[in-house]
This record gives sequence, structure tokens and C-alpha cells, in this order.
Amino acid sequence: MQAAQQSWEISNNIDIVDPQRDALYRYDEEAHRALVEARPWTKDPRYFKSVRISAVALLKMVMHARSGGSLEVMGLMQGYIAEETFVVTDAFRLPVEGTETRVNAQDEANEYMVSYLQASRESGRLENAVGWYHSHPGYGCWLSGIDVSTQMMQQMSDPFVAVVIDPERTISTGKVEIGAFRTFPQGYSQRGDKAGGDASEDNEYQSIPLNKIEDFGAHASQYYALEVSHYKSTVDTKLLSLLWNKYWVATLSQSPLFTTRDYGSKQITDLSQKVKKASRSIESGTNTSRFSMPGPALSSSTSAATDKQIGKIVRDGQRIVAEEVSGLIASDVKQTLFRGVAQPSV
Repeated sequence: MQAAQQSWEISNNIDIVDPQRDALYRYDEEAHRALVEARPWTKDPRYFKSVRISAVALLKMVMHARSGGSLEVMGLMQGYIAEETFVVTDAFRLPVEGTETRVNAQDEANEYMVSYLQASRESGRLENAVGWYHSHPGYGCWLSGIDVSTQMMQQMSDPFVAVVIDPERTISTGKVEIGAFRTFPQGYSQRGDKAGGDASEDNEYQSIPLNKIEDFGAHASQYYALEVSHYKSTVDTKLLSLLWNKYWVATLSQSPLFTTRDYGSKQITDLSQKVKKASRSIESGTNTSRFSMPGPALSSSTSAATDKQIGKIVRDGQRIVAEEVSGLIASDVKQTLFRGVAQPSV
């Protein structure tokens, strides 16, 4: 009976494997090694354009980021490189000490990483460590000064990519808030290219808390962003289906407004501080113009900077309102669907 059960499990596992759909899981060590030896990224600092992450690896990373609460957490990603692309097949967390602004990888984390990768190879998983991930709870996906230094150090043993996840915004918006980045070599001149930090520009807008803007702006030109996409193998699909069958009740019953109420309060407080700062800037400019000779160039640049600042504040407010309205609509839909549904008898 036991042998028949094992035989059924094996045949069932074989049936759910699709060679075409699971092609990204077939690790070609020789192709990976050939690309590493050629090192095309040393000639083109923007060689890597995208990161593809398996659904299960992404789920593990998001759950880890969420478990840290308001503290940053950190982990590593396994996979390989293809032409202009990082392919992430798995991820694992590291035992690091986290604070609200940084994570510190100590000797314990390094020892854990080495032993984990060695155990993976011994079990037949030959993928390498191709990047690290960490969380930015509530303040967006970008690289701080410490993150830039960490990534530069990791890129000395290239190829390596940095991934940032915001668990608070993920819960609030209902989609994974994630970014992937590579730093430029020291002394690299961008020759007029757009910096990775141009996310602050209108074409790649993202909301940065007031107390983080200085750090964001100071290091934004030292890295660039990669496109992030996700893929699901047949095994991933099966695992996610099993997880949904187990947790769908909890997923439907939770309220994003209640879960992220502290985050929402912080967003509103931050928005009010930005409004006050913009008001002081406008008042200061008005008072200065009363006692100085009017200059077209000066007034034009000042007006443009002020308009840009106010424009960002407006977009921050619209984003907060959209998230709150989305949460309210979700709660209303759930009440409409489940009001009056009889509770199961115990």
C-alpha cells in the first residue's frame, strides 16, 4: 500500500512538470560559467536590464519582509544569469540584526550563508547566490547610502543584484512593491544618461517620506533600476494553489485598512509635513521678492521648483486617497457578499 502511494505521488509530480513552462528552472552551469568568464557587464555598466523572479521565491521574500514589521530584514537569492537578465529561482532569509533604517550582516549571517549554499549544492541545487534582498517598511523601493555601499561591495564578486521590497505598501496597495538595482562602478560617468535615482522625476515618480528625501537624493545617481517580472512553474502553481486552499479565509477576512492603519497614519503625517515645508518655501520666496530686484531667470527657476514640489505633494495625496478608497471598497464588497452568511456550527 505504501509503495503504491509513493508511486502515485511520483507519477503525479511528473504529470505537473511542463518542460516548456519550467525551462527557467533548468540550470545550465556551462552557459552560466561562460557568461561569467566573458563578464560583459565590465564593458557596459548597464548590461543587466531585467530580473525574473519565481513566484515561490517572491512569496518567501515578501513573507520574510512582512514578518520584520517596522524593522528591516535581509536575505539572499539563488539563481543564475542569462543574457542581460538575472533569473531568481529561490530565496532564503539571513539571521541578521535589523533596525528601522538598516540591516547589519554579521559573521553569523556569513557562516549561515556559506553553509546553506553548500547544503544546497550537496542536495543537487547548483544555482549560485545572484543577489540579496532587504525590506524598506513604508518608505519605498530605492537604495540608501548604506545599501549603495553594500551593493558596491557585493558587485566586487559580480554578478550580483540588489532587490528592495516594501511590505507596508504591498499590503496597502494589494500588489508587491518591489525594485531591483545595480550600482555604477566608482568614477563612472553617465555621459548624460538618466540615473537610477531619476525615479524622483515625473516619468518614474515614487513617493519618498520627508525624512528620507535627503538620503534618496544624495545617492540616487549611483545606481539604476532593472525591470522586475515574475514567472510561475507548474510546481509553483501547484504550491500556490495548496496555500490558497489553506489561507483563503484569512485572506478574505482581513482588512488592508486595519492591517496598515499605522502606516496610513504615518503617510498622512508625512504629507502634512511636506505641505508645511512647501508653504514655508512659498512664503520665503514671496518675502525675498519684496526686497530684491526682480529677475526673470531667478523667478522662473524658483517658480518651476515650487511647482514641481507642489506637484509631488499632490501626487502623494492622490496616492494616499486611492489606497484608502481601495481599502474601503474592498471592505464594503466583503460586507455585501458575506453579510447574513450563517456561521458553521461547531
